[in-house]
Amino acid sequence: QVQLVESGGGLVQPGGSLRLSCAASGIILHINEMGWYRQAPGRQRDLVASITFGGATHYADSVKGRFTISRDNAKNTVFLQMNSLKPEDTAVYYCNAGIRTATSLNRDVEIWGQGTLVTVSS
Repeated sequence: QVQLVESGGGLVQPGGSLRLSCAASGIILHINEMGWYRQAPGRQRDLVASITFGGATHYADSVKGRFTISRDNAKNTVFLQMNSLKPEDTAVYYCNAGIRTATSLNRDVEIWGQGTLVTVSS
């Protein structure tokens, strides 16, 4: 089955950096938009950044200038480089992708990773 596998989360001090990775596996015909979301305890899951197949990006205002999303289409992988981290960035980060498969040839199916915990604390 198709799945997203995330890595790179962990504990970092304020001002530090982390790089998250998310790789799609399985029989996939095409991956359109990919994105990163985050959810802190008691809060909604919000979009952090997204990137289209062609490389157009979008960022939440709270992370502009600090985070960078990128993708390697040949490896079906999306990255999130997080710099100048703040305590308020602490959350579980989830990878998302819109994919085409043999059972969904003409519309995107949304898939999600299991999440990776990012903790920013001194």
